[in-house]
Amino acid sequence: MISARGVSKKFGTITALDSVDFEIGAGEFVFLTGPSGSGKTTVLRLILREIKPDKGVLSVDGHDLAKIHPHKLPIYRRALGMVFQDFKLLIDKSLAENVALPLLVRGVKDSEITKDVKSVLEVVGLTGRANLFPAQLSGGELQRAAIARAIVGRPKLILADEPTGNLDPKTAKSIVKLLHNIHKELKTCVIMATHNADIVNTLSQRVISLDEGKIIKDSQKGRYE
Repeated sequence: MISARGVSKKFGTITALDSVDFEIGAGEFVFLTGPSGSGKTTVLRLILREIKPDKGVLSVDGHDLAKIHPHKLPIYRRALGMVFQDFKLLIDKSLAENVALPLLVRGVKDSEITKDVKSVLEVVGLTGRANLFPAQLSGGELQRAAIARAIVGRPKLILADEPTGNLDPKTAKSIVKLLHNIHKELKTCVIMATHNADIVNTLSQRVISLDEGKIIKDSQKGRYE
């Protein structure tokens, strides 16, 4: 599903990625690990096509992301779900309204939106919170709401950038367990950047380790090192 061949990215004089190569298949669950500044977030931003590589070829689901036309980006991104560390929920919208946003943008019928939002809120355990606003929710509930928004359109790929970074250990484990269950049930590819060694070692999934913009290890059922 994702192929990176010789992908490099610089920000000024700083090399964020240096000739990176990897392949990620449809339906895989992959952890991106490494210290701050190792290139994890840059990989996710490239896949989201917020930025373009300086060198190399990055293709996702058949799209060469350096060549994709700007007018086609919204269609490309419909196949992606993004989960951020800081949630990025709209404070003046209810939980249900936040979750519905990706479907509204696509012009989905109101009746279908209501059904789909109800369904994903059941999946993330927030049915009783649908009419509350972000300020009324706990950190764990906010992250589950963000996950609901990411999966409501049934994406082929979920990108999660340090989704447990602001959560206590118990809540963090529950969030990653939720992502893992969604991965198994929906057969969705999940790429999660994280510093949480305990979670990585407990789940025993594929681990791609980065350091100074280079991949230093790529292990099936790997561990955080």
